[in-house]
Amino acid sequence: MSCGASPRDHHPVRKRRQRLLPTLALPRRLPDFPILIETPDLTPWEKGNNGIAGVIERDSGLPGPEITVVSLIHGNEFAGAAASDRLLREDIRPICGVLRFVFANMAAFRRFDPEHPTASRFIAEDLNRVWSHDRLDLPPGSVEIERAIELLPIIQRSDLLLDLHSMLWESAPLFISPQTERSIALAGMLSSRSDTQFLTLTDLGHVGGARLIEHERFMAASGAPASVLLEAGQHWRPETVEISTRVIRQFVDNAAFLHFGARHTDNGAAHQATVTDNVVARSASFAFTEPYQGGHVIQSAGTVIATDGEDEICTPYDHCVLIMPNLCVRRGQLAVRLARRL
Repeated sequence: MSCGASPRDHHPVRKRRQRLLPTLALPRRLPDFPILIETPDLTPWEKGNNGIAGVIERDSGLPGPEITVVSLIHGNEFAGAAASDRLLREDIRPICGVLRFVFANMAAFRRFDPEHPTASRFIAEDLNRVWSHDRLDLPPGSVEIERAIELLPIIQRSDLLLDLHSMLWESAPLFISPQTERSIALAGMLSSRSDTQFLTLTDLGHVGGARLIEHERFMAASGAPASVLLEAGQHWRPETVEISTRVIRQFVDNAAFLHFGARHTDNGAAHQATVTDNVVARSASFAFTEPYQGGHVIQSAGTVIATDGEDEICTPYDHCVLIMPNLCVRRGQLAVRLARRL
């Protein structure tokens, strides 16, 4: 299906194919992704130092914001954890306030197997789909819900939160923020202080549940707290660790300025976009017309980018940005997000 947030300019996202070719939908398997980084040794941080396992706190001793860096929401996405580990060993400290590093799903991370690298994303359910009252107010029903409830006091105290992720398929790095002025400003600040400005994105969320950046702490239109999610690159590449490391440094060094409103933030319009459609595969035969990488821009509206059973998937407007296309999508999975540049 396709979820739309704005009216179409000319072309629908889905249209019936004019001619169907007899094809057989064969089972598809993921390619073998090379693991080019070592799994980090996180044993020094497992017990934590503030009463919660996997949470490391650094207090500046000065008044200021409580800022949180989260990694390992997904157990096989450990580039962000490797970056956090590196900076903790360097004894990174906030300018003021409190800095906390959270290693979220250590249980899934411990199960990582290079021979089956996608199998340890979570144990029972996706930890990045549970951050709403209707999930967290109920008795725990999974390892991930138990962990979310354990981490909830940290999230509820966070003034600024950076959630570190990576991507299975090759894609340009990007920031995703809730549609609040404060969070958009945080994403813009981090992008503008990068060597190369990343795309900063607002999107439609996930039908599967609320992500960490969408916890109510960060969603009030007039509230002070802000959150942003970094998609730093392909899961197991060295440059993904390097990008995560640089962004954490920028976050820690600049968070106080943003919190106190002491520094102007500016992210050029060419680097902002908003997702208008989530394209979900309706058939087992969903296939892109080309092996697109995330961030690819389709210049013309109405361009066919994929077929899905009897449907063609088309770009709804000119200069459409493809966000994290899944090149081996299964029926019912999110295949691609379509975004309009602002």
